[in-house]
Amino acid sequence: MLGGTEFVGRAVVEAALGRGWEVTVFHRGRQPAPPRARELLGDRTEVDGLAALDEEPGSWDVVVDTWSWAPRAVRDTARLLRERAGRYVYVSSCSVYAWAPPSGYTEEAPVVEGASPDAGQTDYARDKRGGELAAVDAFGEDRSVLVRAGLILGRHDNIGRLPWWLNRTARGGPVLAPGPRDLPLQYVDVRDLAEWILGAAEQGLSGPYNLMSPQGHTIMGELLQVCTEITGGAAELRWTDPQMILDAGIEPWTQMPMWVPPGSEGYRALYSADVSRAVGAGLRCRPVRETVADTWAWLRSIGGTPPQRPDRPAVGLDPEVEAKVLAASGA
Repeated sequence: MLGGTEFVGRAVVEAALGRGWEVTVFHRGRQPAPPRARELLGDRTEVDGLAALDEEPGSWDVVVDTWSWAPRAVRDTARLLRERAGRYVYVSSCSVYAWAPPSGYTEEAPVVEGASPDAGQTDYARDKRGGELAAVDAFGEDRSVLVRAGLILGRHDNIGRLPWWLNRTARGGPVLAPGPRDLPLQYVDVRDLAEWILGAAEQGLSGPYNLMSPQGHTIMGELLQVCTEITGGAAELRWTDPQMILDAGIEPWTQMPMWVPPGSEGYRALYSADVSRAVGAGLRCRPVRETVADTWAWLRSIGGTPPQRPDRPAVGLDPEVEAKVLAASGA
């Protein structure tokens, strides 16, 4: 596991250990690795940063990589391991598709242009696509798996979208709830993502997979209602027309986490992927209540403040802005 101490990487390590697998974690040492995993320390961005991995004897059945920055780091690691590992699973993103993908887009949809496995850091979409190209270049199409994940939720979340909603509903009072209530959502619980990755390695899968729940696995109304119930029921959801939220200058997805207006290009990109290929290869998605409850239990165990990735913007709505919109709407 390249990384393995935070969110997705940590979930993959814990799931593999739970299956009785032997796991080696190569990371920078900024966070402790999960217990029982073998540790190798190094920084992929530094000269000779792969030395510990290069000097480690033996081979691995599968490498899992979640890298999100300069593709050349994936290139260098994949090239180093191509004769010592059976398969390379690169956790990519549905952001690699050219904007804006059509509703119901499959893995055959056009991808962003200008990406290179040799590039330094550019932008998120091209960095992820460059990482895909680097993995395929080193391991070939038959030994590489490209996991094009969508919205990922669950414990150890270091982006903060679901944690924000949980803390907001826990605070209680009137809550600006973005309509419509029946807005279909797609996401994947980080544990289900991890289990699918391990299953893909066992099955010898290859190629790209859109990795998130089928559309409508839950809806906005159910998600926020479950958040309210799990956190104690003190919140009062005030459903508000999408246009009123946009007219107030509230940014979808960031200031209003997990929400994008229906019919928009952003909605098609985030919540309309065809995931039949992943489902056919074993993807199983647990109920939304289980994801919410587990995330809330973890959030409470760390004092309510989730970790924050330094390369991602903070999410959530200022309470004063929320109050003004609620007052203006008469909700």
